[in-house]
Amino acid sequence: MHKILLVEDNEMNRDMLSRRLERRGFEVIMALDGAQGVDMARSEKPSLILMDMSLPVMDGWTATRALKSDPSTARIPVIGLSAHAMSSDLEKALEAGCDDYDTKPIDLVRLLEKMQTQIEKLRRD
Repeated sequence: MHKILLVEDNEMNRDMLSRRLERRGFEVIMALDGAQGVDMARSEKPSLILMDMSLPVMDGWTATRALKSDPSTARIPVIGLSAHAMSSDLEKALEAGCDDYDTKPIDLVRLLEKMQTQIEKLRRD
């Protein structure tokens, strides 16, 4: 079973996505802001992180940079999530260190494919 860290400040989004992932066999742990997400990634060592980019306390870009610069969390794949679908947002997320990016509202099939790709890539490395 893969442990997924969902970093999302919106309760409705967090609840809906976590339940859908749990039904598909993932263990989901949650953080409400970027700073808490960084701390939980360090302590919980998830298989993958789903990172909302617009977060309080520490935004997703800053949190991802912190995770990717820390040797203990640098290899954990991060998929950035945002309601913004502009190509500049994708570029900004990738520059911050996200391994992939997806837009909200979440298309679960597409997100699961991206998650699987990142988990398999980590297994191969």
